[in-house]
Amino acid sequence: MAVLMELHKIIISELQDSQIIVLKEVDGERNFPIVIGNPEAMAIDRRLNRKETLRPMTHDLLASVIEKMGGTLERIEINDLADHTFFALLHIRKNGQVVQVDSRPSDAIALGIATTVPIYVAEHVLNAVC
Repeated sequence: MAVLMELHKIIISELQDSQIIVLKEVDGERNFPIVIGNPEAMAIDRRLNRKETLRPMTHDLLASVIEKMGGTLERIEINDLADHTFFALLHIRKNGQVVQVDSRPSDAIALGIATTVPIYVAEHVLNAVC
């Protein structure tokens, strides 16, 4: 079973090589951090704040490709944790079928955050980190 989460905060430090996002349970108290890279943190921040760029950035490009091919990003699921690495799936609906695409959680969140795509975390992942 997967639990609905939300992006609770993003912590960006210009002095660090990695940044932190914190996911929080929507109908509960559990929360946990995920360490992400600078480019993904900047992409999440840019999309959260609706900052426009002259040309599409990588996550904007992927969103356009999904849309132009007739798909819709339905949900993001952080589905596993192994050796301190989180794994995620993009659930993309096209022609009535859902296709799951492997993704890093940071890329999935950067892709989905601007369109308020729900974020789910597998219960066994939450149990491992909370």
